[in-house]
Amino acid sequence: MFHESLDWLLVVLGGGLGGMARLAVTEWAANRWGARFPWGTLVVNLSGALGIGALAAVVDWPHASGSDWLFLAAGVLGGFTTVSSFSLQTLTLLQQRRWLEAGGNTLGTLVPGVAAVGLGWWLLGGGA
Repeated sequence: MFHESLDWLLVVLGGGLGGMARLAVTEWAANRWGARFPWGTLVVNLSGALGIGALAAVVDWPHASGSDWLFLAAGVLGGFTTVSSFSLQTLTLLQQRRWLEAGGNTLGTLVPGVAAVGLGWWLLGGGA
């Protein structure tokens, strides 16, 4: 019971840190490039994909488990990346009939996101 409670606490703490980092990055991106396009969410999701790929290479994914994985993957990176924001922002672009930007946001997140996971994995020797 104690171990399970500790796992939950690690995810909560990591998620809080990841969420605060997400807010900082999205505000930075909006200040730098404007808020008309969801640049911050794109940066967050791609860097989070790179991070989880690298983490997976280090911890022998898919056999990873334990406190470190819960804190970093489920907590920090789970709180940092955001499929829900990406989805809502894409829907908003579609509702505004900004078809090209909606398509660009979708393709610019999903394809590079999968590539970033692979790159993170490869950079840390996951394919060796």
